This record gives sequence, structure tokens and C-alpha cells, in this order.
Amino acid sequence: MARSVADEKLPFFSHLEELRKRILWSVIAVGLGFFATFYFSDQIIKFLARPLGVKLVFLTPTEAFWVNMKVAFVAGLLLTLPVILYQVWAFIAPGLLPHERKFATPFVILSTVFFAIGVTFCLRYVIPFAIRFLLTYKTEDLTPVISVGAYVDFILKFALAFGLVFEVPLAITVAAKLGFVTPQFLSRNRKYAILINAIAAAFLTPTPDAFNMLLMLAALTLLYELGVVSARIFGRRAPARTP
Repeated sequence: MARSVADEKLPFFSHLEELRKRILWSVIAVGLGFFATFYFSDQIIKFLARPLGVKLVFLTPTEAFWVNMKVAFVAGLLLTLPVILYQVWAFIAPGLLPHERKFATPFVILSTVFFAIGVTFCLRYVIPFAIRFLLTYKTEDLTPVISVGAYVDFILKFALAFGLVFEVPLAITVAAKLGFVTPQFLSRNRKYAILINAIAAAFLTPTPDAFNMLLMLAALTLLYELGVVSARIFGRRAPARTP
């Protein structure tokens, strides 16, 4: 009996050790990315501030310093995203079937590409439009004095959110490829997906007007439908999962 309990504990502790190793490699990668991008953090802030049109201010002696640290950390995280995604896949790979493990390289590459597209779309189209709207909506008698900390938090929050949103088609495709969902299930539950998309659009849209929320809802719904189409093309080719 004691031997059985010990045998059960061994895989648990081996999983913890594997998780510790993957987290350690991810932390090292992000650390290296941080040091590689910290020198350029002021240039990144200038790039992010271009849609604003006014000079940013800092309200406390430490605000500018910590903003540069935060920008360097996020930039380093994005720079090393392929490494982090690979560590995630390497951790879950032992629990997958042999034919499923070959998806590692496409998963890492496509996840990085889709995330980059989402961030680029946000910085290129969403943020400039949102800034113009927010700075001109009933502000004729007001002068904007925007702190660098609040502005960078605003930008990073929505850029990272859009990066995650653009992973939806890939997530649906992978789930279908692994046999967790089917195109029929996705189509049958489309109305619930639209409801969830509407709730997400209300949180993700950086402006409060209904028009932009509808645009975000349309984008989320389009991404969902793209995932359904992709599941129909690729999901059916996966062999059935066996216990």
C-alpha cells in the first residue's frame, strides 16, 4: 500500500519539476528580452504616443522610470513569445498522442503570427481612432494633461487584449484538430458564441459609443466564423482520440 502511494506521488512531483523547469526557461527568456529592449524603451514610448498629439507628463518622481521598466518588460515578453509558447507546448506534449505532438512548430509559429497581427491591428487602427474620439468628445473647454503611466497602461491593456482575441481562430482550430470540439458543435452553439462576443466587445472596446462596440462585435464574430471554417478544413483530418 505504501509503495502504491509512493508510485502515485512520483508522477505528481515529476510534473511539478517539469513545470518548474519550463517556468524557469520562460523567466530567463523574458529577462533576456527585457535587457534587450530596455535601451529602446523611450523610443517605444514615443512611438506609442504618436496618435496622442500632446506631450505626456509624469506626476510622481518615479512614474517615468517605472513606465520605462513596464514598457521594456512587455516588449521583452512579446520578443520572446515564441520561446514561451514553446515551453507551454513542451509541458503539455507528454499528455498528447504521438500524432498530436507534431503540431508543436505550427502552433508556436501561428500563435506568434496571430498575436502580432492582433497587436498591430490595435496599434494601427483601433488606438488612433479611439484617441481621436476621446480627446475631442465634449472637450472644447478642457485641456488634456495625460500622464505617461495612465496612457501606457491604456495602450498596453488594449494591445495585449487584441493580441489574445486574434488567437481565437487558431484556438478553435487546435481544439478541433485534437478532437475536443467539432464544426457541428461550433455551428450549433453559434448564438451563445455571439452572446459571449458581445460581452467581450463591451469590455475590449476602448471607446464607449455603440458604433465601435458593434465593430468589435463584428470582428470577434468574424474571427469565430473563421475558426469554424478552419475547423471544418483541418479538424476532420485528425484521428479519433483514444483513451
